[in-house]
Amino acid sequence: MSGGPPSSRYAFEDELNLANPPHDPFSIPDEDYDSDEYDNTHPDTDAHEYGEGIHDNNTSRKGPRRSRVELWKDDTRQFNKNGQNFEMVPLSENNDGADQENYFDYDSDDNDNDDDEGQVRPSHYSNFYSSAPLSSDALSSGDDYDTSNTYLSKRIYHYLYPPNVPREVQLLRKENIAVPACYLLVGLLQGLSGPFTNVYPLDLNASEAQQTTISSLKSLPSTFKLAFGFLSDNVPLAGYRRKSYMLLGWAIASLSMIILFTFSDLSVEAIALNNEQTMNEDGSSGRYSLRHLQSSTSEFGEQTNIVGAPPSIPFLSFTLLMFGSGFWFADVMGDSLVAEKAKLEPESSRGHLQSTCYACRFFGLMIAAPLSTVIYSKYGPQSVVMLMAGLPSLILPLIYNLKEKKDVDVASTREQCGEIWNTVCSRAVWQPMGFVYLYNVLQVGNAAWKQFLKTVLNFTSNQLNSLLIAAYVLLWLGIMAYKKFFITWSWRSVYISTTLLNGIFSALQILLIRGITFGLSPFLFALGDDAFADFIGGIQFLPTTIMMVHLCPAGSEGASYAMFTTMSNSAYSLASAFSTLLLGIWDVSKDAMERGDLTGMINLTALTTLIQVSGVLFVGLLPRTKEDLSNLHSDPMSGSKIGGFIFLFVTFASVLYSLVVGVLNIVAPGWSGESR
Repeated sequence: MSGGPPSSRYAFEDELNLANPPHDPFSIPDEDYDSDEYDNTHPDTDAHEYGEGIHDNNTSRKGPRRSRVELWKDDTRQFNKNGQNFEMVPLSENNDGADQENYFDYDSDDNDNDDDEGQVRPSHYSNFYSSAPLSSDALSSGDDYDTSNTYLSKRIYHYLYPPNVPREVQLLRKENIAVPACYLLVGLLQGLSGPFTNVYPLDLNASEAQQTTISSLKSLPSTFKLAFGFLSDNVPLAGYRRKSYMLLGWAIASLSMIILFTFSDLSVEAIALNNEQTMNEDGSSGRYSLRHLQSSTSEFGEQTNIVGAPPSIPFLSFTLLMFGSGFWFADVMGDSLVAEKAKLEPESSRGHLQSTCYACRFFGLMIAAPLSTVIYSKYGPQSVVMLMAGLPSLILPLIYNLKEKKDVDVASTREQCGEIWNTVCSRAVWQPMGFVYLYNVLQVGNAAWKQFLKTVLNFTSNQLNSLLIAAYVLLWLGIMAYKKFFITWSWRSVYISTTLLNGIFSALQILLIRGITFGLSPFLFALGDDAFADFIGGIQFLPTTIMMVHLCPAGSEGASYAMFTTMSNSAYSLASAFSTLLLGIWDVSKDAMERGDLTGMINLTALTTLIQVSGVLFVGLLPRTKEDLSNLHSDPMSGSKIGGFIFLFVTFASVLYSLVVGVLNIVAPGWSGESR
């Protein structure tokens, strides 16, 4: 769509916007493996549905089976030892063992004498989501109205705290509200920081290369999301794996803006004084020094205010790097908590937790983006920086009240790496993530579209900002629409219908280029086109995030979810590079547009539309539902080392690409052709 595919502008967390494996987990001896015991018709297939299983990769059926107990100590499963028998008991509402469907007994060798003798399941079964009901022993009841001593009516109380979900998933509880608040804060800070980082360097007379450096430094920490997640998975801080790091991240983000506000003058007067003092003899802008301070004096000779120097480009870059580090660190912790809590949702409400959190995020973005523009224009950059410093501090008390188990058993780094390797080797991971990558790579936008709007249609800056604000609003409405109407649709149906509709509205751009707007002004026609595109982007956003959460192995949610989103966003980065390459096929330069030669624009628009729609050809790789995703675990191709290797290669190559580009933008400004 215009200016690039809508979803590429709001990729997972907006990151990557720059351009020793363990032993074989599937080495089950042939004599101990009966494929008939693993098909979906076996009476024990409920174990597959629950996502449970025990298996030691180095032990055959003829020896005692060992188990990695620590990997099962989470909120959705329990492990009991009764004499010589090992029981993996799914946590259910009636956990009394009376119902054979409510537990699975894995006997030791001494008792293996029935038809199910020696059944084992590959270890990657335990990595994926469980659709099992959850036990009151593990989770708190969600319906506590009678004991709550609340003054609210029962209807309002149950609206705030739905009784059909466990207390741990009720986001408005005092012990949980930090999670949606974190997502809301992410959206607010993204909206506030946008105009500041895009406009303020221009006010400081930053060159194109310096602007690129500032942008690179702000987004560089997103490259390390995988490292942030892995750190929190393996090294608890003060006994906690998530809340301590989240608090630390937001504290760093707030401190960075306090430093910027304290040690530099962000007033409009300082900008004007700097521009006046840095003019060279030839009229061009020069550089300024932080050491220089000026005071303004009234006509009576009294000092009225002191105008200091605005921040230097290096100092501004450092504080934004510090801000980005804290921002992305806290963001990864929020994602990790959602990935953990989403597994506790009952089947009837799966996906609602994530849709609520992302609705909070995009609501914050929708509100903050236009607000930031108004505040910056009317009150100057210092007001925006004050908000960016103050908002993270507001969430700190909520994080303190966040309920998280302290001093939990953490698997060794080797074991967690093994679990992640088992996960990415599963067909339930590399096949749907392969679709996500291919689909996103094909969302190649028309990179000349914004130039067309400015040069040919003479859109003003206010009109372009209006398109952006409308995009944020419609993106949020798309999120809400999916939560309300489309959450029960199959994932394939969502992608097929939205892709075809997106293709239709992309093709309408050709009518706008030819001047056919059916009586509407060009602005309204473009507004409707962009608005619907972003509405579609909001609908498409949630299915993949819901799928990714259910691919995360227990205990490694931080690293695995960051890995999945990194791979997804790396595809958008590659699509952006492709869109730039396509500019050389036809003449879509500003000069050609000024001459009235729009043939290249029409051809480029048709080509990019065709490429975007072609993503629907790969929709067969995407499971229809969560049940289909679960069924892929038992597929003969599940456990493919080749699939796992390709997945990890693409992920780490993408991280390396972004890291190299970011570092080059910092150490060699202008290397890609920008003016220095």
